[in-house]
Amino acid sequence: PNPQAVMLKYSLLAALGCLQVAEAFSPSAGYLGSGVQLRAAASQANCLAAKTPGPALAKINVQRSRVSTPQTLRMGYSTKEEGSFPSEEYRVFFEESGKTISPWHDIETWADKDASIVNAVIEISKNTRPKMEVATKEKSNPIKQDMKKGKLRDYPLDIFWNYGMIPKTWENPEHEHPELKAFGDDDPVDIVEIGSASIGRGEVVQVKAVGTLAMIDEGELDWKVIGVSTSDPKAKDINSVADLEKAFPGQIDEIREWFRNYKSDGTWTKEGGWADITEGQNGFGLDEKCMDVDYTKKVIEETQGFYNDLMSGKVKADKLALK
Repeated sequence: PNPQAVMLKYSLLAALGCLQVAEAFSPSAGYLGSGVQLRAAASQANCLAAKTPGPALAKINVQRSRVSTPQTLRMGYSTKEEGSFPSEEYRVFFEESGKTISPWHDIETWADKDASIVNAVIEISKNTRPKMEVATKEKSNPIKQDMKKGKLRDYPLDIFWNYGMIPKTWENPEHEHPELKAFGDDDPVDIVEIGSASIGRGEVVQVKAVGTLAMIDEGELDWKVIGVSTSDPKAKDINSVADLEKAFPGQIDEIREWFRNYKSDGTWTKEGGWADITEGQNGFGLDEKCMDVDYTKKVIEETQGFYNDLMSGKVKADKLALK
């Protein structure tokens, strides 16, 4: 690591009053954190300045390698940022043993299928706003910021949970769900990690998947699997939707309402609710229920099958990058 970059990052954080984060990433700690980890730690410390770094701090984050957390490294993966954040050029690439890999194609779906534990690639850290996603149409499928109408896309408010995708799954746009009467959205299955800690962008974590919402977004089926990181202190006691609700009361309803309304013309009030909505809401099937762990496993297994069909050529890939 560049000693000057270390000192500059530490000095900037300290000067901005982010002492909790600065100490964690200080030279005396012997650790140079990445921009991804820095923003995750800043979120936990409620440090706005570090979560939204200015140009000077952003420059430090260019071409940073080995930015993953210990759990990700234990799994054999690391990540590398290219380009400044935020920008159209910014990418987070994934590596294993020094070689670039795809987070979609080269990481296994299940960490422990019997226990309903999946590997989750975190695209968006909780309490952040940029709409980040695995680029399914780019070689190696790095994480990038979504674009809309030629501009970098942000959510209208922070997302309150960690959000990502489940590798080697795919929602088939040519398959109509027999009950929901909707076709897949052409993306990997989304996962909402509901735990208490912020997880950095690009981390690969093991998540106990216990529930699923059937969101219908502009007529397309967009499953939202809900789970908790196995490293969360409450995870050992969570094995069902009821357990999840007990450990994190009201959060399933909040997840449903957040995803129902984030594309609408409504506003998020200071009281913590939505107001003045006239159009643009998403819908939910299956009576809006959060389906149980068995149903969730079936959703993941079905979308694994769609993914296998995609990779074998049984289904047209269109513009998707399959390696």
